[in-house]
Amino acid sequence: MERCDDNQRHWYRELSQSDQRPQLLKALGCSQAFTDYCCRIPDALKQLHEAGLLSAPLDYPALLDELQGEASAVADADALAACLRRFRNRHWLRIVWRDLNRLATTAQTVAELSDLAVACIEVALDFHYQAMTEEWGEPRSKDGEPQRMVVIAMGKLGANELNLSSDIDLIFAYPEAGSTEGGRRSVDNQEFFIRLGQRVIKALDALTPDGFVFRVDMRLRPYGQSGPLVVNFDALEEYYQDQGRDWERYAMIKARCIAGDVASGEQLMAVLQPFVFRRYLDFSAVEALRDMKGMIQREVQRRNLEDNIKLGPGGIREIEFIAQCFQLIRGGQEASLQARSLVTVLNELRELEYLPTNAVKELEQANGFLRDVEHAIQAWRDQQTQQLPTDQAARDALAWAMGCPDWQAFSVELARHRDKVAKHFANIVADPDEGSDVEPNTLAHWHTLLDELDHDHVRQQLEEAGFDDGDEAARMLVALLSSAAVQRMQSSGRERLYDFMPLLLEAASEAEHPTQTLLRIIPLIESVLRRTAYLVLLMENRQALGHLVRLCDASPWIARQLAAQPVLLDELLDASSLYSVPDKDGLRSELRQRLLRIAEDDLEAQMEALRYFRLAHVLRVAASEVSGTLPLMKVSDYLTYIAEVVLESVLDIAWHNLTDKHGHFAGIDEARKHFVIVGYGKLGGLELGYGSDLDLVFIHDLPAGLATDGDRPVDGTVFFTRLGQRIIHILTTQTRLGALYEVDMRLRPSGNAGLLVSSFNAYRDYQRGQAWTWEHQALVRARVVAGDELLAEKFTHLRRELICEQPRDAATLKEEVVAMRNKMRDHLLPKGSGGEKVAQFDLKQGLGGIVDIEFMVQYAVLAWSNQHPPLAHYTDNIRILETLQQQDLLPEADALALIDAYKAFRSQSHRLSLQEQKGRVADSELRDERDTVASLWERLMA
Repeated sequence: MERCDDNQRHWYRELSQSDQRPQLLKALGCSQAFTDYCCRIPDALKQLHEAGLLSAPLDYPALLDELQGEASAVADADALAACLRRFRNRHWLRIVWRDLNRLATTAQTVAELSDLAVACIEVALDFHYQAMTEEWGEPRSKDGEPQRMVVIAMGKLGANELNLSSDIDLIFAYPEAGSTEGGRRSVDNQEFFIRLGQRVIKALDALTPDGFVFRVDMRLRPYGQSGPLVVNFDALEEYYQDQGRDWERYAMIKARCIAGDVASGEQLMAVLQPFVFRRYLDFSAVEALRDMKGMIQREVQRRNLEDNIKLGPGGIREIEFIAQCFQLIRGGQEASLQARSLVTVLNELRELEYLPTNAVKELEQANGFLRDVEHAIQAWRDQQTQQLPTDQAARDALAWAMGCPDWQAFSVELARHRDKVAKHFANIVADPDEGSDVEPNTLAHWHTLLDELDHDHVRQQLEEAGFDDGDEAARMLVALLSSAAVQRMQSSGRERLYDFMPLLLEAASEAEHPTQTLLRIIPLIESVLRRTAYLVLLMENRQALGHLVRLCDASPWIARQLAAQPVLLDELLDASSLYSVPDKDGLRSELRQRLLRIAEDDLEAQMEALRYFRLAHVLRVAASEVSGTLPLMKVSDYLTYIAEVVLESVLDIAWHNLTDKHGHFAGIDEARKHFVIVGYGKLGGLELGYGSDLDLVFIHDLPAGLATDGDRPVDGTVFFTRLGQRIIHILTTQTRLGALYEVDMRLRPSGNAGLLVSSFNAYRDYQRGQAWTWEHQALVRARVVAGDELLAEKFTHLRRELICEQPRDAATLKEEVVAMRNKMRDHLLPKGSGGEKVAQFDLKQGLGGIVDIEFMVQYAVLAWSNQHPPLAHYTDNIRILETLQQQDLLPEADALALIDAYKAFRSQSHRLSLQEQKGRVADSELRDERDTVASLWERLMA
């Protein structure tokens, strides 16, 4: 402290005798640089202490305001350089004090270091821009628009995770070409900004008697050191589109505009985003990532980096690599993975279940520990190093900084974390051939087959491999590989296809029906010829390829769904979720989490999320059914749950959209919607199939005369009509992922001629006075599936009243029900072609089929609920049949026979649906069930 005067020495003596003595000793003992700065700037620590800045964080606005105040008094570049360095060194002391004494979290430390760097860059840029415009004038575009430089931070600064003595990786750009105006002489914009960039770098990077501010690295710019220091946006965009390499995608994940014309910079980032994050699952990045991983491993061995806690095995770089692999592959689909912060991304990987909770916990703990070690190493001499020290004093200081009793204890703890990181790193983008059951010479056989696309040769080889119809398989295979679409592919894509086909042929040869399976998968291949990343997905995940073959072997419907929406291949990656489905609460929670990651005003993204959710879960139901893990009754239940959860979210989205535009209803509880969606038919009866549409009715109970209170108010009738329209729009609009559901609104009062949304009173009056018998039959299977709970209770009460209390003559009711059944059979029962060798039975409309059971149930409910109210409780046929038996209205044997028949018909219907066959079976099938139903019809309805 030789530079200190008596007052300063007295202050340090007092501090060393205060309760902050341990903190002072730790800062001085663990950082020689801290001691050096205290000697060189003896007032700095005292000023920080008296301002209370050693015990509290400092945010970016406060840092910038302080630096701008100090810089406002400087007159030239040299004075600015000195000002920046004094500012940096003073706050470096503050940050190191807080970090070593654990008064700040690791996240706070890196954030404050990043804010410190950004403030210095912003002030240096502003100062030199003003100085240069006085000499050369203001840069303008060819249209006369003022131009400012944009500073893009990469790496740790981009992620807001700068360390204590880190380089700052920057890219400089400006919006448009042009020249300066208003100065002593005019120069081209690029020349102006290159000189500006050079001055900013010098202000930060040059070593002066006061040290440096931050070392600046510009090598991540286009063309690296051989490229111009600054380019305009068009040139930057063209470079990344035409020449951007995989490692540059990797680097751009953390890119952030930090200074200058940030608003224009954000627009540039939006344009560049598709370069970084592909719209689809980008497994094409895996090979590049595998190469990067190999380079990392080879570099560790070549440079003997065992003692480097960033670059060595199990180090910080490996943690970052793990996170960024998922970002590159899945970031285009999962916006939450586009975050720059490593900690944020790791948390998202846990939330999205891409990494196990325990793995993320280990990586987070290791990252926190290693970053603290990195800071302690760099705090020792304020040097950019991540190398473990060899000097005993430095080792003792590092162990002390990390809270360990000695170097040995520290080494054990460090090794524990690094071993865990190395284990997880080894598992990322591992070569799929490692541990594969497929013999290399087997695949070589298939490669040889594809080299010689002669039909007879291919047919012979396929037949020898077990393909049951080698001629047809060869025809389709040769047609695919000889097609114009394949010939037009880029060489890299064609290579992927030819690498994939041997794996597919080998897997298909193991299927129960090899030729049929191959023919079902070929349309999927044709659909992804321009997006061969999906083929890489299957090559990288051999189990997923196995699931694809098994599912397509079992069901052409599944094969067609995958061909239409290849994005669903992602669902094949996890067998535990593919062959199981969550309950309704689980479905609701998953969809809510998906939608929470999307901005509330981004309707397009919400619609895509809803569609993917529905497609993915219907695929899981189908996979579970064909694998035998989900029985028939559960299949319909889950398909219905999926629709209900989707409808709940669609209503919430549409409601938010309308209230955001028109406001809420004055004087009405905003928590209530006063609106319900009523499901009829299969939806109401919990009996949805894979291709079922939704029979819906919309009802509201808002008091008359109310209007919304927003800037664009509308009355209640208009509001709810628009709400209904918006719901139908969200459900039925064709997007990239198709429509959510087909919707049928014909069961509303007065059918297509009626209002889209009925008031509750109007609905009640219609049902009491104007509804036909068939409409009350439909009401048997009606229930609220989404919307306001109080209105749902009112509807349920009204339904029971209409079913139980409406006066009905049994004979007349029976006559009308039978007449409607005969009319349906005449109009809907498929007519035979006359040339069929074997007559067919239509499962739904045929005599003794599904609709006969449904009509008997509906008749029984309408005829007998007056004396037996429990009949009106359920809306699904099986539980109503059970209630009929419990109420002694149907003999137990008859009830069980109808239930068994109904299950048999529906089970067969589901199987046929998955086989993409019409709902008919040979006339000889299900004879006992049909005869039972027909006999009971005669007894009950004749």
